[in-house]
Amino acid sequence: MMTLLLLLAACGGAGGDGESQTADLRDRYHDCAGCTMEALVSCSQEDLAWEAELRCDYVPGGESTVEILSPETIAGVKAVLNDTDWRLEYEGESLNAGTLGGEEEISPAACLPRLMSALRDGWLLEENQEAWNGVPCLRLTVDQTGVKDGKILSTVWLSLETGAPVRGEIAVDGEILLTADFTSFSFCDTMSPDPPAASGSG
Repeated sequence: MMTLLLLLAACGGAGGDGESQTADLRDRYHDCAGCTMEALVSCSQEDLAWEAELRCDYVPGGESTVEILSPETIAGVKAVLNDTDWRLEYEGESLNAGTLGGEEEISPAACLPRLMSALRDGWLLEENQEAWNGVPCLRLTVDQTGVKDGKILSTVWLSLETGAPVRGEIAVDGEILLTADFTSFSFCDTMSPDPPAASGSG
């Protein structure tokens, strides 16, 4: 059975204006009951490369589910995560999942829930307006110190038009290990736009 992996690294960018807009957007994520999203998630560390299309049903403070949509060879694999642990489920069985990034023990299956958690509760380090793949965005970088004090930074590009995520990156100790290009997103209760498809660099 295949093991899944994940880790995080830092992103650059100028801090700046739009503090009220940033606070309003983060409040929408903090106050929502949950959200559903799909994204192409990629990770790399040394000789390791991993890419999959994931669907995530995120429930703040509860149990979130991540399902692999592609590639076909592992489609249907599900990871279930909560505040204290996470397990990999496949055909009704729970399996241990592998990790990337050494001591911080982060898995690629947790990329999307971690980005949402960072938007809700991370310490804001940088904010600026920056287009991603032609989409005008508010770019935020937030800090969530790892359980073993690793420097974990999450950077998210939020569409200025809809507030939905377009791109996400997770880095640990200065090395970007996970990226997410969002293809759909909806809040369960506050808004339900799909972001413009985003892939490539901005």
